[in-house]
Amino acid sequence: MLVIVGYVVVCLSVFGGFAMAGGHLAALLQPIELLMIGGAAAGAFLVGNTGKVIKSTLKNLPKTLKGPKYSKETYMELMALLYELLNKVRKEGLMSIEGDVEAPAESALFAKYPKVIADHHVIEFMTDYLRIMVSGNLNAMEIENLMDIEIDTHHHEEMVPSHVIAKLGDGMPAFGIVAAVMGVVHTMESVGIPPAELGMLIAHALVGTFLGILLAYGFVGPLATQLEQKAEEGTRIFNVIKVTLLANLNGYAPAMAVEFGRKVLTSAERPAFAELEEHVKQKR
Repeated sequence: MLVIVGYVVVCLSVFGGFAMAGGHLAALLQPIELLMIGGAAAGAFLVGNTGKVIKSTLKNLPKTLKGPKYSKETYMELMALLYELLNKVRKEGLMSIEGDVEAPAESALFAKYPKVIADHHVIEFMTDYLRIMVSGNLNAMEIENLMDIEIDTHHHEEMVPSHVIAKLGDGMPAFGIVAAVMGVVHTMESVGIPPAELGMLIAHALVGTFLGILLAYGFVGPLATQLEQKAEEGTRIFNVIKVTLLANLNGYAPAMAVEFGRKVLTSAERPAFAELEEHVKQKR
């Protein structure tokens, strides 16, 4: 929603300011210039990326219209679930969670946390490492290295759409110049027409440069930043799981392990210690 609001503010500021200065908005309505810039950008996007990257980018673009994927409540549910799992391990042994880990969709313990179980990436990451812990074949350092590799791979994959859109935004001013040059060429071949008409052709040519810059810095560039922030958000939840499980592997009690995970969160998402403790008690 904020993306749409931001675009409206950009348009009102630029076009409203132009109109207040006495400019005629009709002069900026140049569909041919938009066709040149947009078509060139779309073509470059197709040429410069693989099918997999194109599909991923198009899939991620609608996410920019939504709010944060993981709210404070989601993180509280996640940490309450981790506490319950680790507490069960402490009381009944590692093998006690084997059934929960192998079939989380059928687990009564996981069912208490619908916001977490709805995200299959989070559940897969968590259960994979709990399964490794149950097997007992790797120590804490080896598991940490494996987690780091997986999180880095996931983060790199999530960052690809933002990089693609950022490069597209970087090229927009150049495509605007191309459209402007085409306009200038058309103007130069029409030097015999009356000055008033010649002035209109020059104005139309300059609109190409204007549109390229506006699209780059007012529309496409901010979209790339939004996608980058979404990718960072998607990585943070994996770090919460990582820190919590590693703390438990290193001998800390479940309550303290969850506290380690809580510290990973930013101030906007991090619940207070007492707030999380109360939430865990309610879920139990």
